[in-house]
Amino acid sequence: MNDVLNSQGYTNAAWRNRIPTSGWILMAVIAICSCALLGYNARSAQPRLLVILPVVLSIAFFLIADVDSPRHGMIRVAPENLTALAQSLRSQ
Repeated sequence: MNDVLNSQGYTNAAWRNRIPTSGWILMAVIAICSCALLGYNARSAQPRLLVILPVVLSIAFFLIADVDSPRHGMIRVAPENLTALAQSLRSQ
């Protein structure tokens, strides 16, 4: 029973601990500044290199947002510890 309560506490803490708005703003400012610096030097850069940074930044933002919202999104993590515990309780 202790394991169930501990697992529930860890799960609730994971649901409540989200990335704060100030963190999202900081990441957006860094992305905008880095893209602006890349665009400032665009005349001497190769055209394909101008696509790499925005694509990498958008993929990083997508993955961070997907992991940050556990109920929605493409990345799903199954609570294997709770499933194993439920199966062990059923067998007893």
